[in-house]
Amino acid sequence: MLWTARTVSITGSEVSKLAIPLTAVTLLTASPSQMGLLTAAAFVPALLLGLQSGAIADRLTRHRPLMIACELVSCVAAVTIPLAWLLGVLNIAWLIVVALVIGAAGVLFKAANFPHVAAVVAPEQRTEAMAGFQASYSVASVSGPGLAGLLVQLLTAPIAVVVEALSFLASALMLRAIRTPEKTTPATSRGMWRDVMEGLKASVTHPVLRALLGAGVTINFFAMAYTAVYMLYMLNTLGIPNGMIGVLIALSGVGGLLGAWATSRLSKRYGENRILLYSVIFFPIEILAVGLLTGPLWWKLALLALTGTITGGIVVAFATCMGAITLREASPELRGRVNATMTFAVQGVLALGGLAGGFLAELIGLRAVILICAAGIALSSIWIWTSPLRPNRPKPSPLGTSPVQPSPHQGIDRLIACKRHWGH
Repeated sequence: MLWTARTVSITGSEVSKLAIPLTAVTLLTASPSQMGLLTAAAFVPALLLGLQSGAIADRLTRHRPLMIACELVSCVAAVTIPLAWLLGVLNIAWLIVVALVIGAAGVLFKAANFPHVAAVVAPEQRTEAMAGFQASYSVASVSGPGLAGLLVQLLTAPIAVVVEALSFLASALMLRAIRTPEKTTPATSRGMWRDVMEGLKASVTHPVLRALLGAGVTINFFAMAYTAVYMLYMLNTLGIPNGMIGVLIALSGVGGLLGAWATSRLSKRYGENRILLYSVIFFPIEILAVGLLTGPLWWKLALLALTGTITGGIVVAFATCMGAITLREASPELRGRVNATMTFAVQGVLALGGLAGGFLAELIGLRAVILICAAGIALSSIWIWTSPLRPNRPKPSPLGTSPVQPSPHQGIDRLIACKRHWGH
């Protein structure tokens, strides 16, 4: 039920990613600066509330009521767009406020969802749970844009936002139907500022969590720099047709589904640590191929399809194992804050990466930036391979706990590493 709720909600959000900007451009004749404000509104809540949301989540005995409330608030906010349009009062400011409200609810939801998974899912099933969530994003990335385009054609852009509102409502009802009891001991609060600082300290002082944070920030900075120039390079340098770019993006989503399926099975045999270690090595493969690619169009499309599908699977494998390892390494009373710290860092670095990619391309050219991004992402492997996640390196006990000897039933992943992975 939890996985289905996330899949429905995320797919609905994919529809609004097209419908709301189209509403602003086609019906409200938004200016470039207004479009910039509307785009930024989706990221502002994560920067303003990201760290505090983790502290709030760690104080809760039950997380599901907050998650349901967040989905209901998002539902009400989304449905105001078509209502305002029908009443003739819709404007850009309205869209920005709705984006801020939905963004803030989403930040709180994600902060509560992370410790909620730990409370309702057995430790040996958490990697499968994380793989399921990553599969949700892959499903949404494959089906969402096509569904959005169809709905906008049939219903007009503002009415298509109703689908997002319904997806939030359906998610809330599914979460309400879950009967598994939560078993969470709330952390003792010493004030918001101290709580936030405790989560930050845990994320940067624990060797494994620090490695995951460093790798995630490195990957996302260079990945966003690559994203900033990707479309220009594909169209102007490689000469890829517009329609095929959409197909290549969809193939990446298909690769993500395959990656989620494979990760949930391989982790039982080899452990999350090993999957993370080897997936990070192959992270730059698609970007490197794009930067070096030459030849006829059929060859370009074939290689891009292959590397895009593989990279889609690798990204999901890395994110899945990163989430499972974070759950394992962070003590229960710090899980919300550790996850919020990582989310905050990743969201913050996305804007910096996009700016860096765009400005650097003006100076040295598109291909050079892409090759730099491939090299930059390759640096993330240093964080992982020099950490206790590497085989035969001693692994510290999770924060806030005493060392515990593994029992035979804990699985081969613990034994392989001898007390030896998630970006989002």
